[in-house]
Amino acid sequence: MDKIPILRMGAFLLVTIQVDLYDRLALNLEADLVQMVNKTNAKGVLIDISAVSIVDSFMGRIIGNIASMSKILDAETVVVGMQPAVAITLIELGLPLKGVHTALDMEKGMNLLKSMIDETEEDADEDQTADDLIAE
Repeated sequence: MDKIPILRMGAFLLVTIQVDLYDRLALNLEADLVQMVNKTNAKGVLIDISAVSIVDSFMGRIIGNIASMSKILDAETVVVGMQPAVAITLIELGLPLKGVHTALDMEKGMNLLKSMIDETEEDADEDQTADDLIAE
């Protein structure tokens, strides 16, 4: 059975899709990725789809599901390398992809994830400070 490799880079998981995804492979990726987010306590997921030339509604839903499930597990999702034809198709299909952030390339995607994680940590620090003041 084919598998899409999931690499861990610090607090992030990196997935590079190099093949066209058929339904079973996409479902396996979804399950494997969510399990890895939970297992590694990852704070971000970066999905590189630069080699993907076509996305159907099923694949669009899988990407949206991954983002939603990752968010529940306290991880942000960024999709990078989307080709213009793929973006057009997603819009024409009416897929909103809520919770999916996008960036042009890997470097910008990693920077975006890092900035989102930094903001989350700052918010948590502010909440902790407010809790400390209330306790006093």
